[in-house]
Amino acid sequence: MDYIDLMYIHLVTVIPCFIIGTMLILIKKGNRFHRQFGRIYMILMLITAVVTLFMPAQVGPRILNHFGWIHSFSFLTIYTVPTAYLAIKNGNIKSHKRKMILLYFGAIVVAGGFTFFPGRYLYELFFG
Repeated sequence: MDYIDLMYIHLVTVIPCFIIGTMLILIKKGNRFHRQFGRIYMILMLITAVVTLFMPAQVGPRILNHFGWIHSFSFLTIYTVPTAYLAIKNGNIKSHKRKMILLYFGAIVVAGGFTFFPGRYLYELFFG
C-alpha cells in the first residue's frame, strides 16, 4: 500500500471518530447508546492510529527517516484507548473520562488541526 491508500484509510476511520467523539462528549454518559458508540469509537481510533504508523512523516524532522512529531498522537492513542477501556471496566469513571477527553482533544482536535498546516495533504486539498 502506498501513502495515498493509507491516507484514505486513515480519513475513512478518523472522520467518523470526529463525529462520534463529538456526539459522545455531548450526550448523557453511561447509557447503552454511549457504551455502544464508545466501543465503535475506540475501535476506529485504534485502527486509525495503527494505519498512521505506516505513513511516513511528510513535514518536519523525521526519526528513523519515518516518524514525525505527529506520530506521537498515534502512540498516545494506542496507549490511551486500552487504558481508558480498562479504567471503565474496573469502575474508575474519573480516569476513563479524563483519558477519553485527552484522546479526543489530543488525537482528533490537535492532531487534526495539524493536518491543515502547509505541506500536508488536507491543506493542499482545501487551500492549495
